[in-house]
Amino acid sequence: MHGKIIKGIAGFYYVHVAETGIFECKAKGIFRKEKVKPLVGDNVEIDLLDSEEMTGNIVRIFERKNALIRPAVANIDQALVIFAAAKPQPNLNLLNRFLITMEQKEIETIICFNKQDLVQTEELERLREVFLPAGYRVLSASARKEEGIEDIREILAGRTTTVAGPSGVGKSSLINLLSPEEDMETGVLSEKIGRGKHTTRHSQLLYIDNDTYIMDTPGFSSLYLTGIGQEELKLYFREFEAFEPFCRFQGCSHIHEPDCGVKTALEEGKISAIRYEDYVMLYEKLKGGGK
Repeated sequence: MHGKIIKGIAGFYYVHVAETGIFECKAKGIFRKEKVKPLVGDNVEIDLLDSEEMTGNIVRIFERKNALIRPAVANIDQALVIFAAAKPQPNLNLLNRFLITMEQKEIETIICFNKQDLVQTEELERLREVFLPAGYRVLSASARKEEGIEDIREILAGRTTTVAGPSGVGKSSLINLLSPEEDMETGVLSEKIGRGKHTTRHSQLLYIDNDTYIMDTPGFSSLYLTGIGQEELKLYFREFEAFEPFCRFQGCSHIHEPDCGVKTALEEGKISAIRYEDYVMLYEKLKGGGK
């Protein structure tokens, strides 16, 4: 029987098998010997122990497409990062750090600004214009007014998407609208685990529709850039690439050098000043060994 791990807690793994339900499983000892830890998002094969109790053993983990460390998840097709357009004001530096982290992992990211009903159209446009030159898809929504939900549903279809964002931006409200089954599924899991309704402390996958899952991850208030050297940082600002051939110097940092194609594009408004300022700030931090 094949399924997907949707949650792991205290040595138990909860495996969703399409059109059958959720099975509580343990991982066979061989994985420990081989130092392989099952991850939420893993596609697995299970041996059934009890069909009525819906219990089993994980006997095989299929090859992973990718794996993230924070959160510890596998086989992600894309990321949806949710920030509020207001209340709280969006921390664009934090958003840029998230985008860099996903660029490192080569995971495509869609940006969504929730609470669109709290700001003027001009403010939403200003936020879009920061990220559109970098080629990111930018959506806006209002969980409170149930606006923009179909646009989000469309980009989720047929994929496994990690949904992330800081606390207080309405991430859970949007997820509840996208996954009306979540309360039912959470109830099933709570019953199996013997606990009350959870807050998002553990990563979990929610089944939306055929081959469509979303990964609800704990909220973050800070992100450290790991495994990035100062000279490498520019690779993760994808909008720079088109203008680098116009730099006089090979290996241009796009900060101090004269005749820099990226700085010219900045002056011409082809690159967002907010994104560029964050690049300079992060570059200086990495120079000093910071994160």
